[in-house]
Amino acid sequence: MADIRVRFAPSPTGELHIGGARTALFNYLYARKTGGTFILRIDDTDLERSRTDYIDKLIASLKWLGLEWDEGPYFQSKRLAEYTKEAERLVLENKAYRCYCSMEELAAGREKAKKENRAYLYPGTCRSLTPEQEESLEKEGRKPVIRLLTPDRGKTLVSDEIRGEVSFDNAGVDDFIIMKSNGLPTYNFASVVDDLQMKISHIIRAEEHLSNTPRQILCARALGNELPKFAHVPMILAPDRSKLSKRHGATSVEEFKEQGFLPETLVNYMALLGWSPGGDEELMTLDKMIDNFTLDRVNKTAAIYDTDKLSWMNSQYMKKYDPKLLAETAIPFFEKKNLLTGKAAEADQAKLERIVVAVRERSKTLADLADNASYFLTDDFDYEEKGVKKHFKKEGAAACLRQAAARIDTIPDFEAAALEEAFHRISEELQVPPGRFNPLIRLAVTGRMGGPGLFDIIAILGQQKTIARLEKAANYIDSIT
Repeated sequence: MADIRVRFAPSPTGELHIGGARTALFNYLYARKTGGTFILRIDDTDLERSRTDYIDKLIASLKWLGLEWDEGPYFQSKRLAEYTKEAERLVLENKAYRCYCSMEELAAGREKAKKENRAYLYPGTCRSLTPEQEESLEKEGRKPVIRLLTPDRGKTLVSDEIRGEVSFDNAGVDDFIIMKSNGLPTYNFASVVDDLQMKISHIIRAEEHLSNTPRQILCARALGNELPKFAHVPMILAPDRSKLSKRHGATSVEEFKEQGFLPETLVNYMALLGWSPGGDEELMTLDKMIDNFTLDRVNKTAAIYDTDKLSWMNSQYMKKYDPKLLAETAIPFFEKKNLLTGKAAEADQAKLERIVVAVRERSKTLADLADNASYFLTDDFDYEEKGVKKHFKKEGAAACLRQAAARIDTIPDFEAAALEEAFHRISEELQVPPGRFNPLIRLAVTGRMGGPGLFDIIAILGQQKTIARLEKAANYIDSIT
């Protein structure tokens, strides 16, 4: 097999969208599966829309996902001389020409085509200008673009690794612009020059780029080469089969990270958006994805984005995470809720690990985890209204909590198993059945009616904090009854 070289070539005009991230992932998987090279190229020739902060975020997102590249990043903005040189060569070889048509002249042509109910194609007005005519037009102050001379008849065939052979009529492709009047290349031309010079073997990209392919093939042939093999991956659609947008929730890697999804989850989920590994297994390590990945298992039909599936997968990964790593990963979410500072987390790492293990079973994201763990880290919480009505407003609730607090002070072993036995004895002594006693205690120490095992909670809170919360709840009951 010839050397496999693939590239991910995003335009830094926004945060890394899940569709772009999936394209990067498929390129990464293919490179790793074949022992090839994964190249990162930044297509930043749109100087007005490209921003440095987007480049920084894009690179950070790829690193967060674990998609490390082998070469690059290369920047198109630093390769402008290459595009100019290649375009000028095509002009000298009579494969391209300078066009001096004004915006007004082109607009008039489009308007005429619209009235005649036909698609507008540039008519080749400047195809045969003499040097004298060009000089005269430049004296008028006109700045030319460079157009590729394209065939008027025949077909351009795209051999796609996923879609098979796709045919385009050359009659539908006009002499398109490859260099703008400001000296910058167009997307199609710059991409082709780069792909050829960087010896890209496979272009794996989104289906929306399929329509660009005939123009890129024509550019490559004019430059004296054939383009690499193509593989156009299916679109990602919203559940209603509309185009995925912000109204459907998070769409960028940065947003998923901020919401508390793990990188392993997002990589696993994206891999299954349009790729079928075979079998029923859905949770896969990156190494397993690499082992199983082939282009012939990428689907032609659109993939449907499913937030419930993503959340479920994240919950499964959180359950498998090493407690120490999960605690460290969750710290920014605790800090965001003002529950913890980095120094405090470092000082009591063991306790934080116990907390995340206790609450992760009921958490779908790291944000959920921080919310579900909040009562471990702050005494400033409200009691659930439903619980107050059901448990706190019952006769004797305050007295029960105070008596429980007095007895808890005598428990020597404050671990979950011993606590369960001790609380069973206390409920018997107070003649309050466990079905009423335990929910009352839970509400008093957490403010909530549900959560992890009660005795796991109390063991983590510790003796003095548990007593203080029982007494605080008793005082609260006195204030409302």
